[in-house]
Parts: sequence; structure tokens; C-alpha cells
Amino acid sequence: MAIETFVQEDVTEGGLMAAEERWSIQWSSIIAGAFAAGAMSFILVGFGVAIGLGVSSASPTWRDASAALALLSGLYLIIQAIVSFGFGGYIAGRTARPAPALATIEDDGERRDGLHGLTSWALAMLIGAALLAIIGAAAIDRSPMRSSAGNASSAEPLLSYELDKLFRAPRRAANTDMREARAEAGRILMTSSSHSGVGTDDRAYLVQQVVALTGLSAPDAERRVDGSIAASQTAISRARRNSVIVAFSVAAAALIGAAVAWAAAVAGGRHRDGEPLPNWMASSNRFHRGRRAMPVP
Repeated sequence: MAIETFVQEDVTEGGLMAAEERWSIQWSSIIAGAFAAGAMSFILVGFGVAIGLGVSSASPTWRDASAALALLSGLYLIIQAIVSFGFGGYIAGRTARPAPALATIEDDGERRDGLHGLTSWALAMLIGAALLAIIGAAAIDRSPMRSSAGNASSAEPLLSYELDKLFRAPRRAANTDMREARAEAGRILMTSSSHSGVGTDDRAYLVQQVVALTGLSAPDAERRVDGSIAASQTAISRARRNSVIVAFSVAAAALIGAAVAWAAAVAGGRHRDGEPLPNWMASSNRFHRGRRAMPVP
């Protein structure tokens, strides 16, 4: 009786230890996969920007880009996420220690490797978001609009060309400060994308400002203001379209990247253990050398 109790306790303790070891997280493999995914993503995004496939740009000419180019840029963002997170997930699954032989569920090893790939994907996403936040904060602090926040307008980076054209004059005094007038006109032009558009009073005020600052006649100033309002409405509409494409592409790339990281980590774990892959993963066998033959039961 004493012998049976001792053996049962030993098996129970061994089973608990094996279960804990089976579901333990190996942060070294996760960090390696996250850094591998980040490095690959940096390379592919840099290549995409170099060939003109960025989903956004600071250049004013980007507003004239077609919807097809914006969609192609979003598609490239999704493709680079598949490649990057697939590479990182494979590294996380391949470098993780194999699960212990004692297992009660056949796919415990696949779940364990898949969770390593998914955690590596999450870590890479958090690192990328933190870097973007730091770069964005630094860019805002160094922006010249930061020092003159009272005269700043959110329309300045978007409608800078329209504001230049609105207040263009052949002759102007050298010390004329146009920042306040440009900021106020920019806020008025931003209302052109609303349902009601630019109000009559705002339009008349813009005409007065153009006459005072450029020296144009009233009819010429009215034509210039009407052209600026129409151009601003088009620019805002295109910027809104590109923002929707950016948001959808980023969300789709993140979700697809999570699934790819899981599948790639499972493939990496199977290659590590010398096991055959499912048919839909069979193409990744080319990365595995010296696959051991599985014993036939």
C-alpha cells in the first residue's frame, strides 16, 4: 500500500511538472522572433518607400496620386507584414525548446509553438508602436509650428499650396507677417469639406483678406477664393480617402500577420522536431535540412 502511494505521488508530481514545462514561455525565442520580424519589416518598408509604394507621403504631389496607387501601397503593406511576421514566427518556433514527451493532447506541441509565434508578433507590434510614438513626438517638438502655436492651424501641412496660391502677390513688403492670416484662412478652408461648405460670411471675409494682402481687385479676389475653396475640398477628400486606406491596410496587415506568425511558428516547431508538415505547409520543407523519418506505429 505504501509502495502504491509513493508511485502515485511520484507520477502525479512528474505529470504536473511536465505540464508546467509544456506550457512555459521561453522569452529568449520570443524576443529573437520579434527582433527578426522587426528587422525584416524595416527592410521591406524601406524598399517599398524607395520604389514609391508608401501609403502616405509628406510631398504635396501625393494628394494627386490615384486610388489605384494607394490601394497598391496598402497591398504591399499587407504583403510585407506576411513576410516579416512569417519570418519572425518561424524563428520563434524553431528556436524554442521542444515540448516534453509526456503529453495528453496530440497537438499540445503545436499550440505551444503557435503561442510562441503569436507572442512574438505581439511584442514586435508593441515595439513598432512605441518607436512610431517616439518618432512622432520628436517630430512635433521640433516642428516650427510648435513655437508659434497661437498662429498654427491643422490646415497648414495639408493645404499649404492652396494657402500659398490664395495669398500670392507680385509685390509685398519684406516684413509682412502672414502666419496669422494663413492660419485663419486655413481654418476657414477646412470647412469646405463639411456638409454646408464655406459660409457666405467666411467667403466674404476671405475676399477682403485677399484684397488687403495681395492688392487684387474684388472680382479677381472672388475668383481666387472660389478656386481655393474648390481645390481645398478636393485635397481634403483625397486625404480622407488615403487615411481610410492607411487605417484598413494597417489593421488588415496586423491581423493577417498574427495568423501567419502562428502558422510559421508551428512550421518551425515541426522542423525542429523533424516531423512532417501538413499539406498546406509542405512548401516550407525546403528550409529544413536532414528531416528525420517518423516511426510508423
